[in-house]
Amino acid sequence: MTAPESALPMVVPATDLPARVRIHEVGARDGLQNEKTAVPTAVKAEFVHRLADAGLTTIEATSFVHPKWVPQLADAEDLFPRLADLPGVALPVLVPNQRGLDRALDLGARRVAVFASATESFARANLNRSLDESLAVFDPVVRRAKDADVHVRGYVSMCFGDPWEGAVPLHQVVRVCKALRDMGCDELSLGDTIGVATPGHTLELLSLLNEEGVPTNVIGVHFHDTYGQALANTYAALEHGVTTIDASAGGLGGCPYAKSATGNLATEDLVWMLQGLGIETGVDLGALTATSVWMAEQLGRPSPSRTVRALSHQE
Repeated sequence: MTAPESALPMVVPATDLPARVRIHEVGARDGLQNEKTAVPTAVKAEFVHRLADAGLTTIEATSFVHPKWVPQLADAEDLFPRLADLPGVALPVLVPNQRGLDRALDLGARRVAVFASATESFARANLNRSLDESLAVFDPVVRRAKDADVHVRGYVSMCFGDPWEGAVPLHQVVRVCKALRDMGCDELSLGDTIGVATPGHTLELLSLLNEEGVPTNVIGVHFHDTYGQALANTYAALEHGVTTIDASAGGLGGCPYAKSATGNLATEDLVWMLQGLGIETGVDLGALTATSVWMAEQLGRPSPSRTVRALSHQE
């Protein structure tokens, strides 16, 4: 499916923004992890294949977390081998600890991610450890992954606000980011887990990270749309030079440990904006929209993405 020409944005290139952006697609992992009804492994595998066919080159596949914590992703060992026929597509997986890393490496994973917190409260809610204790758990995981020549992404959640602590001091976020970099993380993803960031806040954090020695080219951003600010914050990050943007096909997902968190930034909404700005993504918006419509049918409800609804005439 290709969107008709009339359903594509008018392109007005922006001269002060990056020429190309890499979309880090999280729909198959972050997007599905909260689904109450088990999604069949075959459906997940087809979802990832459809996303790849739409032109996405980084697709987060699953998580090697204990099934008790995230039952929806208990089929990681079954799913991951079904994606072996996607050459040229990076398939990161989340690993919470050394056992998770062992399971991922045994299946040939070449990209892994660890999930840290910028706040004490969320570290305890999500990881059942203090912030420093959780970083201590990740240190040997990251170092061992690097010894195996595996790319490591460090997620930092609650970078802009925390449901228990409120606004998060910027220096606190920077400290966690620097700790992950010191361990050996190749890339960081700044998470606005409850969607409270604003563009000025985004630019201030990015600038402080640069001042403290964290370069823009290792930073990705992960915005939630709780207050309708995800695209505005993304634009601010683009102005700063960020070229890695996390998004979820159809706007799937939230956060199981933060009740106020609504869905991720929808990949289609992001692509619509980027296309209008003349920024390359390599993504076929029509094929991506068709994929999200198909996935919405599997889940039994319409996609929350405004762009998906507009292009597919979903009600």
